[in-house]
Amino acid sequence: MTEWPPVDPTETTDIAEHRDDVLAAVRDHAGRLAYELARLEGGDYGQKTVETDRGEWTVKYEAGDLEYLRFDPNRGAETYVVSTKQPAEPAALADALTDYDAFVTGFNEYVRSLEGVLDDVPTEFPAVTSTDGVVAERDRVLDRVREVCDHIAGQLHRYEGGDYGTFTTRVDGTRWELKWDRDGVSYLRAGGSNGVYLISQYDQPAAADIREYAPRFHDFVAAYNDHVEDLEADLATVSL
Repeated sequence: MTEWPPVDPTETTDIAEHRDDVLAAVRDHAGRLAYELARLEGGDYGQKTVETDRGEWTVKYEAGDLEYLRFDPNRGAETYVVSTKQPAEPAALADALTDYDAFVTGFNEYVRSLEGVLDDVPTEFPAVTSTDGVVAERDRVLDRVREVCDHIAGQLHRYEGGDYGTFTTRVDGTRWELKWDRDGVSYLRAGGSNGVYLISQYDQPAAADIREYAPRFHDFVAAYNDHVEDLEADLATVSL
């Protein structure tokens, strides 16, 4: 009777350990290459492909650390020489590493090709014009618009009650909307839902928009006053 198992499986410990040693050396060396690439490109992540006579090498980094190193030969399947998943098969790893020196040489040539490209780039630029004057004028106009809108908001709150509300009117074909809450004006918008926010809790309007709509704000206030007069006239007719 044949003994079982007839032949013991060959141990792979030595091969696996040798592969791990090789991968550690490659990971360390390619990691330094990835770090230099990250410094060169200046981003948190990226990759670079280098062509050799035998194929293409792609090194990818993230946060300056090597993420993977892949060899894609002209013939045959690609090999992830360094990967975050599983180590390469020993034969494929050995075949890829015969081209590793060519990859590093190609990368070094790429870096050297960039040396001196910034030598003639000037670092003296025209003076930057201050926006202080424009900003001061914008704030002067908008502060006054906000002051008036806060007053309108207070009056509307007194009349309508509640915690918030809106007043809308159309002036010379342009729709104006003032939204208010208990603290005052929330926003003042001219031109409908896609219009310009003269007063907002977020961004400031452009100077061109202020120039267009601020002079027309007077007509909006006049329309509000007409609205109040109409309310007074309506109430005046009530008798008890």
